[in-house]
Amino acid sequence: MTTADLDASARQPERTPDAQAFIDMQASPEFQELRHRLRSFVFPMTAFFLLWYVAYVLLGAYAHDFMATKVFGNINLGLLLGLGQFVTTFVITGLYVRFANRELDPRAAAIRDELEGVQS
Repeated sequence: MTTADLDASARQPERTPDAQAFIDMQASPEFQELRHRLRSFVFPMTAFFLLWYVAYVLLGAYAHDFMATKVFGNINLGLLLGLGQFVTTFVITGLYVRFANRELDPRAAAIRDELEGVQS
């Protein structure tokens, strides 16, 4: 729970926006900036992870000798790369949470406050 969550429970909207207000907000520069920042993080990160995953699958399917290379004891390169998939998932999740808390959430809260007429 962040401080934004605590603040959100204390604020009361002054008005309920209608459909036109949502359409207007979607066309606003603030919303466009929010969407641009989200996409500038999500699309490259998704492409990176998909390429990394496809490389792992292709190596597993076609490079048996490479994946069977022993690193130490009975631990081979395939096992380490497979565990790396999990590590990568957790790292990307952490990066996204940090990015969302710093970049997206404050902008989204400002847009919501403007839309609902909440006084800060």
